[in-house]
Amino acid sequence: MKDSLRRIGFVLLTSGFAILAAAAVPRASFAGNLSTEVIGMFPENVGEFAYADMKSARQYSWFPQLREQLLPSRFRQFEQFMISAGVDPNTQVDELAWGAIRTSKDGGEQIVGVALGSFTPGSSEDRFKQQKLPMITVDGYHLYAFGSGAGPSDILFTFIDANTAAFGQRAALQQLLDVRNGASQSLLDNSQLAPLINEANGNGIIWAVLDKNYTHLAIHQLVPQAAQFPQAAPIINRMQAMTIDIQADSGVDAQFQAVCSSPDDANLLAAGLQGALMLRRYQEAQSNPDLASALDQVHVTPSGDRLKVDAPVSQDQLTALIRTKAFAVPM
Repeated sequence: MKDSLRRIGFVLLTSGFAILAAAAVPRASFAGNLSTEVIGMFPENVGEFAYADMKSARQYSWFPQLREQLLPSRFRQFEQFMISAGVDPNTQVDELAWGAIRTSKDGGEQIVGVALGSFTPGSSEDRFKQQKLPMITVDGYHLYAFGSGAGPSDILFTFIDANTAAFGQRAALQQLLDVRNGASQSLLDNSQLAPLINEANGNGIIWAVLDKNYTHLAIHQLVPQAAQFPQAAPIINRMQAMTIDIQADSGVDAQFQAVCSSPDDANLLAAGLQGALMLRRYQEAQSNPDLASALDQVHVTPSGDRLKVDAPVSQDQLTALIRTKAFAVPM
């Protein structure tokens, strides 16, 4: 779960101040809305579900620079694999949805995703065959491997139809195909996440929903200094879920809502996070003034059992942060 929010093509939370990494994605002229049919392709046991409107993000001239900082090297290699097969992710992929499935208590997980766009499955599969890529047939689908196809972390790729491609590690991708074939329950049957997905869907160019386990991890990534406050740890452990949505106008705005176990927990955690933000701003003031300035704009507000964090970043601040490689992912 180390990379729970750093997924294919995007990193919502990176080293440094993760809220700003999440916010560093441009706005579409409309909010990203994913169809129920696509959401229903994912397995019920997904613990983190996210969506990105790639087509709108590419409209911005600075987006390629940001994307290069955010994209992990292993997925750069996977993109090259796609390009060699005639699939250009920079022009043919309009939307991405992905989920993380926890596989062990010590942080093991598998990723599965769906890319929506305009594809030519026949010609792409011909190229795959010419390159003699490993291929596995599952339920009538041809799964092509990036790697041997036998390793548990190898990424596999298949076309569902001319507008839908699925990718992920084998076990997770198999679960998605099982759901599509009616052999397993879907994410729409997940009583915890499905209502939150319905709430988040359409609220931003990027949005994500996390279950209890991924929420705990995200809070520690967002503001690691919160752990220094004695009252924060038990409250964080009682948190139930989190939603994230990314919007923008002249700048960008990341909004987080954590679902706490009670209004008292939300109030106490808000106080702790506000203290943590002040500490982080002080730490960054000398070495990274652009980040320190951005931290001044972050607002933490309790509302019932929800803890709301609003992190607006101006266009100038965003450009400065990109220039200093504030969002670069360690290789």
